[in-house]
Amino acid sequence: MKTTLHEIPLERRTLHGHFSRELEPVAEIFSGDVIRFATLDAGWGLEPPRPDGAERRRFEPLDPELDAGHPLIGPVAVRNARAGMTLEVRIETVRVGPYGFTVAGGWSTPLNDRLGVSSGESRVLAWELDADAGTARDRDGREVTLAPFLGVLGMPPPEPGVHPTGPPRVWGGNLDCRELVAGTTLYLPIPVDGALFSAGDGHARQGDGEVSSTAIECPLERAELSLTLREDFELMTPVARTRDGWIALGLGGSLDEAAGNAVEAMLLLMERELGLERRDALALASVVVDLRITQVVNGVVGAHAVLSDGAIR
Repeated sequence: MKTTLHEIPLERRTLHGHFSRELEPVAEIFSGDVIRFATLDAGWGLEPPRPDGAERRRFEPLDPELDAGHPLIGPVAVRNARAGMTLEVRIETVRVGPYGFTVAGGWSTPLNDRLGVSSGESRVLAWELDADAGTARDRDGREVTLAPFLGVLGMPPPEPGVHPTGPPRVWGGNLDCRELVAGTTLYLPIPVDGALFSAGDGHARQGDGEVSSTAIECPLERAELSLTLREDFELMTPVARTRDGWIALGLGGSLDEAAGNAVEAMLLLMERELGLERRDALALASVVVDLRITQVVNGVVGAHAVLSDGAIR
């Protein structure tokens, strides 16, 4: 079947700041089709933070309840998608916009409280992004290499109602996994008929953990994702295939729970992909699998297990 490219414009009709199975899809596509879109930054901004701290222009109008979360493009319905299938999200292109920002301190989180930066003014690093050069430079001249990705890729919970975009879920959402760059394929269990996939929250670069609660938050000039239905890959939690190997993502209320879920998902992958028995998979995982912190700032924390190609020969 021929693949079709669907351009989704950045406008009020296509933006939403919550997850809900009751949202009307902004597009309906066939399995294997590609969606192309631009995104706002995570704060619904239309311009970078101002050096004098003045309020910046934001997208309007906003609903205080329905647009309280990340500005997401979608939802996109995939024809013939059914709950229980798997959605394969191939990340084709992620191109940053012209600016980004990183915020530290100024509000209460468990980590900010521990570090003593919850009170007082927040610190904002403003970045100038150069997509062609692949660099970000802050106002003090410090430069980092870009590694852009979408922080939010996912579908709504199966329960009706309005659900926040902040906490990640097994159906995706605010995963904030820095491994999900262009060239990676993310696999998500589908919770609702039609899939109703949404994406947003551009990040120009992020470290594992996202310890200040933000990455280099940025608009995206262009993102392209191909969405394909899979009935041969049953999942209970997100997994991803990078250019270099497999990643299994675990979520939980604590790092122990998230790490345990990531290891469990990786063992299932090793049993499936390598034909291993459970105890052999666990023993080998202890030798060749790296367990990393995805993020510790979204209420539901994340860990991911990484198995590189060629680690087991």
